[in-house]
Amino acid sequence: MTVTSAPPIQRRTTPPPLEPDQPQRTTVSAVRKKRNRKSYALFALLAFPNMILIAVFAYWPVIGNIFLSLTSWDMVAPTPLFIGLDNYTRLFTDPDFLDVMGRTLVWVSAVVILSLALGLVLAFLFSLRAPGTPAVTAMAFSPHVISGAAVAAIWLFIFDPNFGLSRAAFALFGVDSPSWTTDSAWALPALIIVAIWKGVGFVAIVYLAALQGIPHDIQEAAKLDGATRLQIFRHVIMPLLSPTTFFLTITQIISAFQSFDLIAMMTGGGPAGSTTTLSWFIYEQGFQSFDAGYAAAASVLMFVILLCVTAVQLRYSERKVHY
Repeated sequence: MTVTSAPPIQRRTTPPPLEPDQPQRTTVSAVRKKRNRKSYALFALLAFPNMILIAVFAYWPVIGNIFLSLTSWDMVAPTPLFIGLDNYTRLFTDPDFLDVMGRTLVWVSAVVILSLALGLVLAFLFSLRAPGTPAVTAMAFSPHVISGAAVAAIWLFIFDPNFGLSRAAFALFGVDSPSWTTDSAWALPALIIVAIWKGVGFVAIVYLAALQGIPHDIQEAAKLDGATRLQIFRHVIMPLLSPTTFFLTITQIISAFQSFDLIAMMTGGGPAGSTTTLSWFIYEQGFQSFDAGYAAAASVLMFVILLCVTAVQLRYSERKVHY
């Protein structure tokens, strides 16, 4: 008996027929890719000039200043002399610079803390919506938009011990007005007063907007639970205001560090260096002592400080409540 084998199975070598919608999908994908390429090209066309401007006027000066801090240059010699880290060593061993940093810390702390405290009080008063509140709010905010030079001119007249309003105010109590801007004991407090007067309106407006955004239901629920006004303020309002407080703290710190115009117009860093902060020290070393490398090293230190403050803001600004 003869067994015959079955013929081999022919495997299909031709591809399966395309589904009806596959060509359409391929066409849609190609159109989408082409559209994305056009979008990227348009973005690059619009962003490239701005990137060039930022690189030239922001990043390049920072890089140039870092290089300058490693040199000794009097702004007259044709080329700076490279000296490495000597300027930084001189900074941290210079007792005058350490005094400047301590004074800057006092200046920043006083301006920030008092501005936030007074701004919060004003915001609560504005939130009561008494008659005339809009006009008072505008008056409180107006110093923030006035130039520092104009503010300094106004307060120089107020602080004048012979003809200013300060003399009239102290005369009511039978005492002489202090020499605000020429006495080393009073010059820094005078600058702090002016800086607070200029910035407290901005703080109050920001706090007022945050207060108006707090739901009244939360406060009513706390009242039903028997909480007093002080307890509501401490345990309800302040935690809800903490993101705003954090934002204002960071911005006020940066503003205080960069403050220059008030010092330049009112005291010029004096008397006897009693109002020389870090910003004025940089100007003094660079444009009065003509020690550009030393001034650049101090400005790099200031840049690092503000960079750290900004990094803290970016790190924690997304938190909704800061207890």
